[in-house]
Amino acid sequence: MIKALPVFHNNHYNKIIRQATNSCEFSPRKTQTPVPEPTMSSSAGLIIPCKAAVAWEAGKPLVMEQVEVAPPQALEGQTPLFPRIFGHEASGIVESVGEGVNDFQVGDHVLPVFTGECGQCRHCKSEESNMCDLLRINTDRGFMLNDGKSRFSIDGQPIHHFLGTSTFSEYTVVHSGSLAKINPLAPLDKVCVLSCGISTGLGSTLNVAKPKQGSTVAIFGLGAVGLAAAEGARIAGASRIIGIDLNPKRFEEAKKFGVTEFVNPKDQDRPIQEVIAEMTDGGVDRSIECTGNISAMISAFECVHDGWGVAVLVGVPNKEAVFMTKPINLLSERTLKGSFFGNYKPRTDLPSVVEMYMNKKLDVDKFITHRVPFSEINKAFDLMLKGEGLRCVIDMEK
Repeated sequence: MIKALPVFHNNHYNKIIRQATNSCEFSPRKTQTPVPEPTMSSSAGLIIPCKAAVAWEAGKPLVMEQVEVAPPQALEGQTPLFPRIFGHEASGIVESVGEGVNDFQVGDHVLPVFTGECGQCRHCKSEESNMCDLLRINTDRGFMLNDGKSRFSIDGQPIHHFLGTSTFSEYTVVHSGSLAKINPLAPLDKVCVLSCGISTGLGSTLNVAKPKQGSTVAIFGLGAVGLAAAEGARIAGASRIIGIDLNPKRFEEAKKFGVTEFVNPKDQDRPIQEVIAEMTDGGVDRSIECTGNISAMISAFECVHDGWGVAVLVGVPNKEAVFMTKPINLLSERTLKGSFFGNYKPRTDLPSVVEMYMNKKLDVDKFITHRVPFSEINKAFDLMLKGEGLRCVIDMEK
């Protein structure tokens, strides 16, 4: 049985919307905010009214609504898609905890994560896996695990959860296994981006591809995840980082993330894997595919050098898509790997990723290109659909 869930208050600087192209660079800064002594919240055990951006139906703007959030319960299938509160990249502060939760307390600074770490299953006990049996990503489940009920409602009507996080709300209820406790001095308006896409790309390079100092790395797709993968290659000391993308507007900005060379498949008259092999004397040492496009996946695998090359697939394709390549490519000692959330265990590993930022080894500021108040959340979706920017931070107190 899994014990109760903490409730945390999404901090002002909470929520990120996925973006696509441009990036702006900011200088890291330390926060001087004093760390409060943990106390029992006055809201513990009470229903909390708050604002949330509710999706009532597909293809329509989110609607700012006053919702009620039920408190955590002790112990914390398929559900209708709507109405639902979306959002899964965020930072927050624990407001209260449910019965049986001993590893979080009021005032803890946390990152909610769309997957989790129960600590008990075979995946959690394995040093090689982060795919928790209990808390693995589930896009269908719209209720809490222990009782099949939602903690959100409007006038008694249940509003469904999303990915166990539902961070487009001033308050949310999250399974304790899907929260990572982080350094309280870390600025929540910056490290919020580490709870999904940036860590996914970074970890796919550092934890899965593992390029060596001086190696050559190809990155397929220069969106936020791909640029995070490039950042990982830069941190690892790669001598050449080749970015592959169909959008030439992304190339100049990608230099900020360590990309040294660029290839646009539309400018080539032969398969891109052949172009890259020619550029790199037989193939790159590592490649990371971040688009989910099957052709790009095949190219990413076939462009690595025989004998030692490693290709890592990160992008998510259609469930029915088929990946095809010649067996000789594997027999020639190329390695093909998949990566989920950068192979990071959320609770165990994310605190160390935050410390990479605090120690100025990782610059997350350049991923944040826009900021909008919570009341204007639909503007963030407009930016995303236009392909403008990388990450947009939603200020929950405006």
